[in-house]
Amino acid sequence: MSDTRATAEPTEPAETTEPTETTGITEPTEPTETTGITEPTETTGITEPAEPAGTVTAPTAAPHSPSAPGRRSGKVSPRGRRAATLAAGVLVLLALPFYVSSFWLQTGLFAMAAVIGAIGLNLLSGTTGQLSLGHAFFLAVGAYGYVWLASEPSGTGSGSRYGLGLPPVLAFVLAIVLAGAAGGLFSPISGRLRGMYLGIATLALVFLGHHMMLNAPQVTGGFNGRSVPPLDILGFSFTDTSPDGLTVIGVPFGGLERLWYVGLALVAVAWLAAHNLLRGRPGRALGAVRDSEVAAAVMGVHLTRYRASAFIISSMYAGAAGALLALVFKRVVPDHFGLLLSIDYLAMIVIGGLGSVGGAACGAVFVALIPHLLTKYADDLPLLTAPGTTGSGVSPGDAARYLYGTAIVLVLIFAPGGLAGLARRRPRGKGDDSPRTRRFPLRNRTTPKEHTP
Repeated sequence: MSDTRATAEPTEPAETTEPTETTGITEPTEPTETTGITEPTETTGITEPAEPAGTVTAPTAAPHSPSAPGRRSGKVSPRGRRAATLAAGVLVLLALPFYVSSFWLQTGLFAMAAVIGAIGLNLLSGTTGQLSLGHAFFLAVGAYGYVWLASEPSGTGSGSRYGLGLPPVLAFVLAIVLAGAAGGLFSPISGRLRGMYLGIATLALVFLGHHMMLNAPQVTGGFNGRSVPPLDILGFSFTDTSPDGLTVIGVPFGGLERLWYVGLALVAVAWLAAHNLLRGRPGRALGAVRDSEVAAAVMGVHLTRYRASAFIISSMYAGAAGALLALVFKRVVPDHFGLLLSIDYLAMIVIGGLGSVGGAACGAVFVALIPHLLTKYADDLPLLTAPGTTGSGVSPGDAARYLYGTAIVLVLIFAPGGLAGLARRRPRGKGDDSPRTRRFPLRNRTTPKEHTP
């Protein structure tokens, strides 16, 4: 019995493991074992034991701070700003016929026709790098093609006028196709020539076309031209009559107001078609032809085919612009489609920015509006002489071309990218020390490390 008592007595101190819970030696292990379970005041020592739940959910308040990465900032993205600006511009254009006079509507329609033609020329010269001085010829094909297709035959003998009498909408579409066919006939030449040689070859088209317009009176009307049949869609005429006295929200809607929305629709179609073309594989191939023909050929781009295709597409754009111009003018004459018109279109794409659809549109609006504005305000501006008056000043047409030349020189010196290049530049704000990025950044130049023995 004494032995059993002796052995039992040492078993009582087996509970000496208790000091491991109270001694200060094992304090660092206590928070992992007992945090939130027993005696939180001893394990944390910082937070109040009465609010354990609040201490757990406190980090959720961090995203409310402005610098939290998980929350969107209040700034609008550049894409959102562009979308908002585009939507506002579209709404303004749709509302303009209700507030402006006929002069501004007619001037705007001239600008719309210029935008369509400039986008087409930009695809040829800006994207593909092919110089063309014959854009006016294809505008004439579109204008006279619409007149010939939509007019009824009239007259006899030397005063006879040919026409097919097709529906105006069909005639408009076929006029665009006719301009593309004319470009296709010239495509074997445009597919093999480039640079100044192609420019001189297309220049011959302008003189050849002017000669044909003067010496084919049965089709073109000769020197005096021909009247343009109005556009008609299912009995709705885009003139001041049929229906007569049309009013929308109390505003009389005549021929110019009705044509305004036709012009907007054509500009939208031309813009979207060119934008999708440039963003797709054909657009990349055309850009490769412009940058390096050798590299393009190595990548499998058929140079002749793509050059010819670009010329045909540009001709169709010019045909649509010419047909719209005919509807606005209401009479076409050969003098409207001379060499100066081709030069004006070159000025549009250079000022706006080569290779940019939006830049071509902005340059076209600038070049198309200046002559009309100078003509309207010639009496109020110095050094200008109003049309039909005698004086020692400069005519509005000549003054407009002086401005074109000055704008081209300034663009080539200070903004080689044109108006589109200026729009792509990101202004620096206060505290913005980040380096400017280029659209086509140069390769990173790394300097070799110095060898230290």
